[in-house]
Amino acid sequence: MQLSLYNSLTRKVERFTAIDESGKKVTFYACGPTVYDYAHIGNFRAFLNADVLRRTLESIGYTVNQVMNITDVGHMTEDNLADGGGEDKMQVAANRLTEAKKAGKLPDGSSIDPNEPYAVASFYADAFIEDAEMLGMRIVEDAKKSADCMPRPTAYVEQMIDLVQSLIHNNHAYVGSDGVVYFDVMSYSDYGKLSGNTLDSLRSGEGGRVDMKTQSIKRHPADFMLWKPDAKHLMRWESPWGEGYPGWHLECSAMACSLLGNVIDIHSGGEDNIFPHHECEIAQSCCATGETSFAHYWFHTRFLLVDGGKMSKSKGNFFTLRALIEKGATPAAVRLELIKTHYRSNANFTLQGLKDAQRQIERWQRLKVWLEKHASHPIHVNGPLAQAKKKFMAAMCDDLNVAGAIGVLSEAVSAYAVEQDPIATGEGSQLQDELDSLLAMDNILGVLSLKYEASTTELAVETIASMLDARIAARENKDWSRADDIRDELLTMGIEIKDGPEGTSWARVVK
Repeated sequence: MQLSLYNSLTRKVERFTAIDESGKKVTFYACGPTVYDYAHIGNFRAFLNADVLRRTLESIGYTVNQVMNITDVGHMTEDNLADGGGEDKMQVAANRLTEAKKAGKLPDGSSIDPNEPYAVASFYADAFIEDAEMLGMRIVEDAKKSADCMPRPTAYVEQMIDLVQSLIHNNHAYVGSDGVVYFDVMSYSDYGKLSGNTLDSLRSGEGGRVDMKTQSIKRHPADFMLWKPDAKHLMRWESPWGEGYPGWHLECSAMACSLLGNVIDIHSGGEDNIFPHHECEIAQSCCATGETSFAHYWFHTRFLLVDGGKMSKSKGNFFTLRALIEKGATPAAVRLELIKTHYRSNANFTLQGLKDAQRQIERWQRLKVWLEKHASHPIHVNGPLAQAKKKFMAAMCDDLNVAGAIGVLSEAVSAYAVEQDPIATGEGSQLQDELDSLLAMDNILGVLSLKYEASTTELAVETIASMLDARIAARENKDWSRADDIRDELLTMGIEIKDGPEGTSWARVVK
């Protein structure tokens, strides 16, 4: 099956063709987190959409070599500027943890030293990896086999310095009067091609997000920092331009080229990465390597809203995965809620939507358990899941139409009455094929396969199904007291059941 994918560089949906098409190999660089705090669900939306893209590619026969950075140096509080500015985010983290330590409110892992930036970065990097694993991101499994799959910029400073030297040698970079090494955007004729920000608009300030304070030093307002000498900076290294630190755009270019090659198939990130980060990556990478392209396809996920607005701690709508799990949500429900809206549309996260996602997953899970139980049963069926699989894959290959794919799957699941044992109507079995089809579709969605340590409020689906069967039997025997007792028992465990014309349904109570 052929994948069609929107390319942010060309601004159109294109037929995906890998550089190594004969070998069906794909190189994929995904911009990862800056580990100065716990990643929030807005961060994870972009990461999970990249994971869905990878899973889709693998499902249609590609081998994906994916790299996702974990940035532990170089990001500033005003890194939406090409130069960066403000305070180092690791310093912000250190300050926050220092105050928490004084108040006796350090997070789990209280041995962390707020004054040691590497320890702070390591603490939050480990937390991110734990969250990513709970959410089923395949890159985590890759990293268990090779640390190169989730590299840290602090291990690639030498490569960054080499890249800067190459840019200076090729007249694409210069040392300003302030001692900072800047990239010369006028030396690269395609600068602005990805974002649409022309050099003229950036010169006048119309394009925004450039540091206007350094115009007298730089040749062009959009010239961006490659290396900044600063002997007092929190994290610093020796370089030909003095002790200092790299610009944050530099990091991804150095790691991507070192680990995947000078030209890669796909580069992903959030919409906010387009400018200046990805624009700068393209310029410095192409000018350093002499290639005309850095990544053939650029894949960007739009923003996540919460209750129709921007996430804000002051509004009380700022969520991490851990906070949602504490409210009774499952990682599977969070994953489904974050991927169900098309990646090129803003998504709106709500707790009600999370409940609905959980309810949907549990319908699928009940069917999975039922199919596993009856896989060898001699029954002839029309194969709704096998038929759905083809439509499901067609939707996913249509620019990752996850919503359409979920609709196809849900319709097929509705064809089964899992409260009843199958009745043999023919020879042979198609139920194993149906189970295989369900698992193949979940191989892309990645929700039924999630493994995590369930909280005490979470029950195995099999247990819930058994209790529901007992309640149905009690009602059939008109043992209303027993039926009510089972209902009450389930409710105390966080399970709400509803009786309706179409039978009994259940859902986890999300607090």
